[in-house]
Formats: sequence, C-alpha cells, structure tokens
Amino acid sequence: MRSILVAGVVAANLAFIGLGIVFGYPDVLAEPPAEILARFTADQTAVTALFLLLAFGAGTMVPVAVLLGRRLPDSPAAALSVQVGVLAGLVQVIGLLRWPFAVPALTHADPAVFEVLHSYLGTGLGETLGYLLTGSWTLLVLVAMKGPRWFTALGAVSAAAILSGLLIPLDVPGADLANFVGYLGWSAWMVWLAFTVQPPTRENVLTGSPGISSR
Repeated sequence: MRSILVAGVVAANLAFIGLGIVFGYPDVLAEPPAEILARFTADQTAVTALFLLLAFGAGTMVPVAVLLGRRLPDSPAAALSVQVGVLAGLVQVIGLLRWPFAVPALTHADPAVFEVLHSYLGTGLGETLGYLLTGSWTLLVLVAMKGPRWFTALGAVSAAAILSGLLIPLDVPGADLANFVGYLGWSAWMVWLAFTVQPPTRENVLTGSPGISSR
C-alpha cells in the first residue's frame, strides 16, 4: 500500500504542476468555453498526457482505501472509510478522464456542449463530489486510527480546507485558495500516512490486530 499511496501523491502533484505550466490549470477553467478549448487544442498531446497522469494519481485512492480499511482497527468509521474512499477515487477519475476522451471530440463543436459536459462531469462530479468524499474519507480515517496530535491536526485541517471547495461554485472569496492549500497539506498527510501504516505481518494476520505504527 505504501508504494501505491506515495506514487499517487507524486503523480497527482507532478501532473498538477505540469498542467499549470502547459495549460494554465486550474485558472483556465474560469475562461469562456471557447478559450478553454483553444488552450486545450494548442497543447493537446501534453495536456492529455498530464490529465491521464492526474487521473492515475486520483485513482490510487481506490486501492488505498481498500487496503487501508483492512489495516485500521475494526470500527464503523473504518468500514465506512472504504466505501467513501473508493467513491472519492472513482468520481475524480471519471471527471478527469473527460479531458483525454471527450474533450478532443468537442474542439470543433459548439462550445455550449463543452460547457454542459464541464459543468456536470467537472464541477459537479469530479470537483464538488470529489471534494466532499475526499474530505469525508480523511476525517473517517482520523476517527478510525490513533495517531500523533500533529498528524491528526494536519489531517483535520487539510480535510476542512478541501471541503471548502464546496463553496467555490458559490463564488465565496478565498474558497479556491483554501482548497488549494488544503490539498498541499493533504499531500503531506498522505505521505506520512504511508509510513504510519505498517505492512501486515504474520502476527497481525493471526491475531487480527491492525498494522498501525504509533511513531
């Protein structure tokens, strides 16, 4: 699980940085649909590859949620975290994959078609529902496991900041910045989580005890 978690965090952050350089993402999404499509077409190969990498990073939440759920102490929060984490990964992947698979077919279509697709798969599913599920999963994991106070505080604050993304469609000032900072903190929290949860040992399997480090 450790390698999957770290690979997901690295892939997502590298893709985000690359999209910012090549595509002006995410600020470009505030532009009119015709401008977004023009920017996409200008560097389509690079933008498509980076969105695939970003989707890979988001998709690692699915196996991470399942594997982590098996190593957390048995509790309702641990059980629910698996379902919420899997959904968080899936909705983000579906939303992100519109760029490599749907948007190329719309580059010469009516921009209004792109706007509808962007509103439903992007803003609605991938972003808004993704923020809700990712923040909720993080809080459920914190409830289910025992960790250092700073670790719990970092996870809780990052989750709250990610959840502030729900206010972005309402044009609440500062919500987009808070959401961005939240994901930075969450990335650090996820990397530390990777080294906090230990691989299962024969003793853990026989006794049914969780593989959680108290370091």
